[in-house]
Amino acid sequence: MIIKDHKKEYQSSQSQDSEHLFKNLYNVDGTSLFLYKSGSGGPTVVFLPAAGMVGLDYLNIHHCISKHTTSVIYDRSGTGWSSQVKLPRSAEEVTDELRSLLHTADVPAPYLFVGHSLGGIYARRYAQRFPSEVAGTLLLEPAHEDFHTYAPKLKKRYLLSQSFTVIRALLTYKQSFRSIYEQMFSMWPDSIREPLIEYHLRNLLNMYTEKNNLNNQLYPEVRTGGDMPDIPLIVFTAMGVDSITSLLTSPSFLREITEPFNQMKATIYHNLANSVPNGEHRILENAGHATIHIDCPNEVVEAILHVLDLSKTHNEIDNGVKRKTNVLKNNKPFPLNEDDFRDPESEG
Repeated sequence: MIIKDHKKEYQSSQSQDSEHLFKNLYNVDGTSLFLYKSGSGGPTVVFLPAAGMVGLDYLNIHHCISKHTTSVIYDRSGTGWSSQVKLPRSAEEVTDELRSLLHTADVPAPYLFVGHSLGGIYARRYAQRFPSEVAGTLLLEPAHEDFHTYAPKLKKRYLLSQSFTVIRALLTYKQSFRSIYEQMFSMWPDSIREPLIEYHLRNLLNMYTEKNNLNNQLYPEVRTGGDMPDIPLIVFTAMGVDSITSLLTSPSFLREITEPFNQMKATIYHNLANSVPNGEHRILENAGHATIHIDCPNEVVEAILHVLDLSKTHNEIDNGVKRKTNVLKNNKPFPLNEDDFRDPESEG
């Protein structure tokens, strides 16, 4: 399936107010949680953000998927427009909360989870715990328990240059990160983009605090949580370097670490895809870790729709098919129109 370039189809328009988006809050056991859903039909696609990211960061993909089925973006407790709680949290807490939220918001199973980085851990843990509720999974550069063992370590000779790089980034963080986020969300409507950028600038540390328990809690939870269910799965590896990584990593260390780290990721993700009968590993040469859904939106949309199709015909799939790794080229991101995000219920 080829996804056409959406740039001409969606032209940015500032004629409508998207403020209602931030008011889509649900009370779950006394906690206010942000969830925004669009489209109709099933399985429902649910986006699980990376550490430090929020649901609205995936608005471009959400918009496209909502034309084919129900699509949901949300904020975990402690992030975005949901209630603030102490971070980090266990995968059990996060998946219990997500399950309750989906029930409260009247979003029935089965679900197709799109898990990005840390969100990939939560997607896998949900599938381990509630396999009958998961129709398929797309993992975008997911955190993985084997990283702790095989990830290249920072060598002593890079400590000084790396320290200088981090200090410089901290001294100029507002200007540097604002520039990054303005580029990331350049196609988002103004009334969504500006609050989104301001949120990220106020909560930069969330990208670290939310995943601070990876090694001592989240990885053990997934490692001992059982096998993934036999569902369609696509795992993406991004071989490029995103702007956030470039800002926080010294050039010399980045040059040495990129190739071995990419090789490690590709091997781990290939094995992860092979852990289920209907798994596939795809490589994106020109996408970065944090911006994979922005660098290559068409490839991500196509993969979601492919998993969606497979989930609907799962019983007819030949479980003996050989898994493969596909190397894909990226397309440019596309602009979004505020009219596309108006809530029909709020207008009635």
